[in-house]
Amino acid sequence: MRLKQSALALLLGLVFNSAQATEAKDIQSFTLKNGMKILVLEDSSIPNANSYLFWKVGSRNEYPGITGISHFFEHMMFNGAKKYGPKMFDRTMEAAGGANNAYTTEDLTVYTNWFPANALETIFDLEADRIANLDINANMVESERGVVASERTTGLENSNFRTIQEELKAVAFHAHPYSWSVIGHESDINAWTLEDLKRYHKTYYAPNNAVMVVTGAVKVSEVKRLAEQYLEPIPAQPKPDAVRTVEPVQKGERRVYVQKASVTSPNLLLGFHIPASSSPDYYALDLLNSILGDGNSSRLYQGLVDKELAVDVFSYLPMSFDPNLFYLMAVATPGVKAADLETALIAVINNVAKQGITQAELEKAKNQKLMQFYREMETINGKADIIGTYELYFGSYQKLFEAPKNYQQVTPADIQRVAQQYLKKSNRTVAVLDSAEDKDL
Repeated sequence: MRLKQSALALLLGLVFNSAQATEAKDIQSFTLKNGMKILVLEDSSIPNANSYLFWKVGSRNEYPGITGISHFFEHMMFNGAKKYGPKMFDRTMEAAGGANNAYTTEDLTVYTNWFPANALETIFDLEADRIANLDINANMVESERGVVASERTTGLENSNFRTIQEELKAVAFHAHPYSWSVIGHESDINAWTLEDLKRYHKTYYAPNNAVMVVTGAVKVSEVKRLAEQYLEPIPAQPKPDAVRTVEPVQKGERRVYVQKASVTSPNLLLGFHIPASSSPDYYALDLLNSILGDGNSSRLYQGLVDKELAVDVFSYLPMSFDPNLFYLMAVATPGVKAADLETALIAVINNVAKQGITQAELEKAKNQKLMQFYREMETINGKADIIGTYELYFGSYQKLFEAPKNYQQVTPADIQRVAQQYLKKSNRTVAVLDSAEDKDL
């Protein structure tokens, strides 16, 4: 054991030293006159660069009637603007040797570009065009509306997790907009108007509602020159209204049962209310997440899969601006009843809350987090992603460089405390997905 720990410590040290090539002082930031904040990290390790454009808009900014509209813009932003028309964004990007992607969450919509460093100006030109001049026309909207509606239907058909999570969120949240899925309600997808879309784009795709991160073989002076040339002329807009709704404290267990003909054995999902990612408890909760759900030595795997009660288990802790849910899921072994699976899963949780964890478990979880952290910091893409993530969710990219210390300071008592405080019956919502109603529940 001592040899294994020494080898791991050496490996962590090597990765840590490599990652430490990047320090907080290496990241330069400036804000354009229109309010867009830009973070730049010069890294000439390869002749490439990337940009992450974080828009502070997700499903939490929606309301009944326009749910799913944030995700819809993830599609629309690639469909043509004034200078670069339909399909030209991707074609222009690819012709310059680049590639792109995007994703939408409850809190953010993020656009990613990877490209040779000499294509930097093309990237700024493309982004400025679709921010300032996105073509929101009836034909394109109807085409993409159909794509998104199909994506929703197919996703629910193919993913038991999406099916059960959507139902659980609707029960776990009574007031907050986290209650609906990022893709939105079917009726809303079918009902967005052109005016809804234009107003939403103007409000949330304003430069003062974004943070851009550029990393790679670039110079801060050149990034600033191009940002001032292409992005600064785009006018700022009034600051979007804050999300004012606060989810009331849950006062007792909630339950939901979902039937789906294609399910071959019960699926169980538990959701527990937890604080926003900016909470000091985040690091203990994240380590608890690893202890419960990461790998074959995790508590859930040993307590459910090794005992042949489940064929699959996982836990999930999303980053979020507002208090959210800590998820634990298990898929029953054929023949195992949902009630028996639930009893066993809750026993695993209660064991941590009542008996605590070992120092060895905690050290393993810390090592996993540190390895993941430093692995991300080894590439320009990982750096751009994590720099922006900490800027948005933790209030400053500088908090990124405090994360290793924050993980290391967590004690077994901290893990037991957060398990007792948050993973308790009165704070949980239980969702069961099965092909037919289980009479034992």
